[in-house]
Amino acid sequence: MSEITPQGVPEIVAVIGGGTMGAGIVQQFLMAGARVVLVEATVEAAEAGRGRVVAGLDKARERGKIDLEPALYLARMDAVTDTAAIPAEAGIVIEAVPEKPELKIAVLTAAEAAVGEETVLASNTSSLSVTELAAALKRPHRFLGTHFFNPVPASKLVEIVTVPETDPAVLESVRGWVGALGKTEIVVRDAPGFATSRLGVMLGLEAIRMVEEGVASPADIDTAMELGYRHPMGPLKLTDLVGLDVRLAIAEYLATELGDRFTPPELLRRKVAEGRLGRKSGEGFHIWDEGDKA
Repeated sequence: MSEITPQGVPEIVAVIGGGTMGAGIVQQFLMAGARVVLVEATVEAAEAGRGRVVAGLDKARERGKIDLEPALYLARMDAVTDTAAIPAEAGIVIEAVPEKPELKIAVLTAAEAAVGEETVLASNTSSLSVTELAAALKRPHRFLGTHFFNPVPASKLVEIVTVPETDPAVLESVRGWVGALGKTEIVVRDAPGFATSRLGVMLGLEAIRMVEEGVASPADIDTAMELGYRHPMGPLKLTDLVGLDVRLAIAEYLATELGDRFTPPELLRRKVAEGRLGRKSGEGFHIWDEGDKA
């Protein structure tokens, strides 16, 4: 596709996981001109991931974010069901599977076996220990965390998480690629919750406790932070967007690592148990229209 050439990003990128985050990362690299291989566990999941990318590109076209037809970008995307199909010459492989350490380690080690020694491996984890993931790899010096934010195409931040083994040259390459995607990076050393999840989850948990105690309604708490502190989205609306089940899992992990201040409120546990998971289920702390569901 001569009309589209890589603009400061690797020519070939692989993303493992085609959910909301993975599909957003795929879309971002396609828009920057890369050829992208999306890896999923099944044919059905791969097609669902492709569908999310298609929907994202269509929306980008409607909003004037891309000038060419989405089909031209999609022609540079392959959806496969085996990490062995990742080209050995891929510049970076980004893992974007659910926040389960054993799953992430499995896909990262499989990816490492499929690619060349110069390929960078990255995890899109929002809270898990990057150091523990690195320990499972043969080339930890070519590994780091790349924490993208939801929705990926609209979010400006990428949190890069390093471990002591991370090669400085790898870090600089990734910083350059993030900039080429039109985003701003921050660099943090590996610690529970990094910088963003640690602060964001704490604010969200306190907002949930305020609802639990009857201090104010979810809508008023969100409005307070949006208008009073200029947050683009209130903490409860953001919790709905992220998913209450995801927030609960991260809070439980942080409570284990950092102490009781991250203990999840009973209200959060109850909503998750009832299936009120936020936008993706239609209800969390707010009611979401059918068209808003992920």
